[in-house]
Amino acid sequence: MLKRWLWVAVVVIVLDQLSKAAITSHFVHGESMAVTSFFNLVLAHNTGAAFSFLSDAGGIQRWIFTAIAVVASVWIVWLLRKHQNEKLFSFALAFILGGAIGNLIDRIAYGYVVDFLDFYWGNAHFAAFNLADSAITCGAALMILDSFKGKKNGTAAS
Repeated sequence: MLKRWLWVAVVVIVLDQLSKAAITSHFVHGESMAVTSFFNLVLAHNTGAAFSFLSDAGGIQRWIFTAIAVVASVWIVWLLRKHQNEKLFSFALAFILGGAIGNLIDRIAYGYVVDFLDFYWGNAHFAAFNLADSAITCGAALMILDSFKGKKNGTAAS
């Protein structure tokens, strides 16, 4: 059963890396293309974390976020092994693992994460992100959903 969850993570990693390769082969850094009235494709390099957190930290953030991703990935694999029969929880973890490794590959290879999805309303832009970030967010949402599953008399079922 563990292999199934690891394959889910591998699919996330492959789709993330293929999408980033497609963008980087067709755009130069900072280039943007309007797709709809609220969405652009844009090639952005994020040296920080979510919402460019610590992007101006002088380079040390690359190694801090790399270490965090490695430790988190090892911990997630341990959790997957322990909870491999809990389908929703394991699916959520596999998405988070795939996203974390997808961004980790960028950090190690380039020193930044490739972002390209740019949603906006008027002049207000949401921070650009990528498929790995989407997988992490979806995984977190599924974990929250899973935390409500099986509640009975105010306690979670074991």
